[in-house]
Amino acid sequence: MNINILPMTLDDHREVVALWERSEGVGLSDADKPNGLELFIERNPGLCFIARDGDDLVGAVLCGHDGRRGYIHHLAVAKTHQRAGLGSALTDRCLDALREIGIDKCHLFAFRSNQGTLDFWRKAGWFERAELTIMSKYTT
Repeated sequence: MNINILPMTLDDHREVVALWERSEGVGLSDADKPNGLELFIERNPGLCFIARDGDDLVGAVLCGHDGRRGYIHHLAVAKTHQRAGLGSALTDRCLDALREIGIDKCHLFAFRSNQGTLDFWRKAGWFERAELTIMSKYTT
């Protein structure tokens, strides 16, 4: 494998969404369409990454912040490249980038029903915040 981790650009959108659609436990919405992704990347420069094996996109992650805390969304690695440390490498790039701008804590979102994803994060040292509940409301 010749893996390169690179900043995500809007030009990567089609390949990134295709990877997310093939990945178990990634929930997509209208926010993942090109205009939503463009706004996210512009708001969070240098925080979102892709991984390429040659020309093939084999990993992607969205990372952003609110000025206090970082957030990881949609980490996905192609099945052909799982269990080789790529998910951890993408996560490390996000955490390093957050530290560089002064963000010292990061949260992530995972579906409770996706045991494989939860196991991955726990093994990587992340912990569940049982005292918190995420609540959402659409603005439209």
